[in-house]
Amino acid sequence: MREDSKKCTFGPDSQFADLAAEVFSLLSDGTRVRIILALRDGERSVNDLAEAVGKSATTVSQHLAKLRWGRIVRTRQEGTRVFYSLADEHARELVTQAVFQAQHALDASPAHHRTAQGQVVADAPEGPAAGCPAGGPDASR
Repeated sequence: MREDSKKCTFGPDSQFADLAAEVFSLLSDGTRVRIILALRDGERSVNDLAEAVGKSATTVSQHLAKLRWGRIVRTRQEGTRVFYSLADEHARELVTQAVFQAQHALDASPAHHRTAQGQVVADAPEGPAAGCPAGGPDASR
């Protein structure tokens, strides 16, 4: 099934609503969001992540433990080193959409609604086809 053809059909009475709120709670920390952004392109060690997000390895490790508990990241061990990666594409997409929403708070025509030539896309499509992909123009921010 194509990613852009998936629609959420859950209603307000869904058994998943409270679990979804727990996911948002896990993602409500800037360091955790930065960790997920750093993991978009593949697995990394704690030290690599610590350097990428500008925090100590101990701090990053504590955040990774929570993300692992929430099944947002997974681990792979190689000798004595542990590598972390995103458990699936949903965390990547959640964080990407949250960053896009944050851009709207600061800019009426954020970068993800502009073409490569800087023109604003009037009727931006919804879903994964909207704006730029996770590795788009503002991926390094």
